[in-house]
Amino acid sequence: MIEICAVGGYKEVGRNCTALKINNEVIILDIGLHMEHYVKYTDEEDLRNVTTKQLITSGCVPDIAHIDDWKNMVKAIIPSHAHLDHLGALPFLAKKFDAPIIATPYTIEVVKAISKDEHLCIRNKLIKINPNASFKLTQQITVEFIHVTHSTPQTSIVALHTPDGVILYANDFKMDMSPTLGARPNLERLKELGPVKLLIIECLYVRQPGKMPSEAVAKELLKEVLLETDTAGKAVIVTTFSSHIARLKSIIECGKKMRRKVLFLGSSLNKYVTAAENVGIVDFTSQIGMVYYGQRARQMLHRCAQKKDQYLLVMTGHQGEPKSLLSRIASGEYKFPLEREDYVVFSAHTIPTPPTIANRKELEAKLTDKGVRIFSDIHVSGHSAREDLHDLIELVKPIHMVPTHGEPEMLGSFAELAAQLGYPPERVHLLFNGQRVVID
Repeated sequence: MIEICAVGGYKEVGRNCTALKINNEVIILDIGLHMEHYVKYTDEEDLRNVTTKQLITSGCVPDIAHIDDWKNMVKAIIPSHAHLDHLGALPFLAKKFDAPIIATPYTIEVVKAISKDEHLCIRNKLIKINPNASFKLTQQITVEFIHVTHSTPQTSIVALHTPDGVILYANDFKMDMSPTLGARPNLERLKELGPVKLLIIECLYVRQPGKMPSEAVAKELLKEVLLETDTAGKAVIVTTFSSHIARLKSIIECGKKMRRKVLFLGSSLNKYVTAAENVGIVDFTSQIGMVYYGQRARQMLHRCAQKKDQYLLVMTGHQGEPKSLLSRIASGEYKFPLEREDYVVFSAHTIPTPPTIANRKELEAKLTDKGVRIFSDIHVSGHSAREDLHDLIELVKPIHMVPTHGEPEMLGSFAELAAQLGYPPERVHLLFNGQRVVID
């Protein structure tokens, strides 16, 4: 018997957490943060004085009270990839379970890095499993990590092989057949597994028609801005997601062609780049400068300001976060005076929440006042659009489906897609946080 509990991510974007009970054994898939709530709460509170209960009550982490009665049956915690909305709550919640954390090597490196950041020791055993490899967890459950593309390395669709059939957890993924870093998605293996018993699938962009463009498109957009316009004598700043190693690789390649020294600024970039280097995915530090302490970053920016046309600066701040390096430069707090015709390239989308939209608007207004040239949305998403979801469903032919990682409207839109593909309502299970369903 398979029973699902929707712990988090079933009424919001983020805070992903799904528990699966297979007979008398439980697997937890993802334990993530709600980033907006977490950033707001930890800005106002000293994290060292915050309890797990407070983080749950404030909506920062999944409410694991939903599975209190399953607690002693948990056999593993499996993060599907290295984004904080999928594993960021591990330093706070993993200790509640006597179970190992199993993930791909890069994901495990990020788990170690964030636990160090939060000054919280994760005592659970950490087990690294390579992409496209399997691990026999118990007598009745084997875990398989099937490689897919996303906006961070070594993302997997997690396959659980059980006596009742195969369960696939596809949260998050993109069917990118022209990746700029790493292998293509392992579609052959996914096809071999069908028809699967259950598919748990992201629905973040289910309402976006068509297929999501390849990361190769984002690379071309960067090249158009950085290599095909006149940047001579100007400051050039690029801001993107710290965990997007493929995007960072493209930025470095552009910097080399511009004959500029590429400089990564900020602890977040250092954390994810170091994790990628530790497992041999990239070697960035032999090609770039890296400054990750606040005071040193300040000093370096002051030095760069004297020869700004010799550097390509990469930093955080694409969401307009008030404490980010970019916001501090724009406000004049850091001595790197931006001038008319200098470049700021946002290689990221704005997360569509009111606080983030307001922060980004305020940042762009400050940059505009200085006469800076702003290049927005030099980006493609790492998620699946509607036709990508359609393709995965056709590929693995699930008997049952559960949409996740979305607000209620997104979950409902996925149900509409499933109906168009011929799935009756009793095969598509819409769950909200705290709800359970038995799959027979």
